[in-house]
Amino acid sequence: MPEINIRPAIATDIETLSALEHSYSSDHVWQMNFRSEGHTVEITFREARLPRSVQVQYPNNPQRLLTDWPLLDGLLVAELDSQPVGYISLTLNSLLGAVRITDLAVARRLRRQKIGSSLILAGQDWAMYHEMQRLLLEVQPKNYPAIQMAKKLGFELCGYNDHYFANHDIALFFSKWMK
Repeated sequence: MPEINIRPAIATDIETLSALEHSYSSDHVWQMNFRSEGHTVEITFREARLPRSVQVQYPNNPQRLLTDWPLLDGLLVAELDSQPVGYISLTLNSLLGAVRITDLAVARRLRRQKIGSSLILAGQDWAMYHEMQRLLLEVQPKNYPAIQMAKKLGFELCGYNDHYFANHDIALFFSKWMK
């Protein structure tokens, strides 16, 4: 793993962060099956291998970071050699005692080197500092790399929302309770 530093974002980071390649490739998907019989509704998700890898567009517009970043409760940056190479955006929900992770991005050339995991762990520390008991992570069902990372870090599927993202994709929600 490269030697990275994680710190709060500053104004000069934002342009670089919004310019990161946010799309990703995936060779698996979590497929939703819906069945309704009488008074019973059954919804299941199953992991399915795709016939070939697909390039998936990020569901949020990264350019909104340019205007919305001061409104975020937390924005942490991973830097390598004093250059921003990834970020995590955090939103407090005091009613739920939770912090939502709404964005997580790492420079394409540095993916799969535990930088995303490090950002999530830093987000966990940030949440504990703010006396929250739970982290919530929202991902597309096509974002198999993020789903695998979330499971490895102790997150569990806790729900979904159909047509959640601007592109009308489903959001899967994973949560992790903190001690």
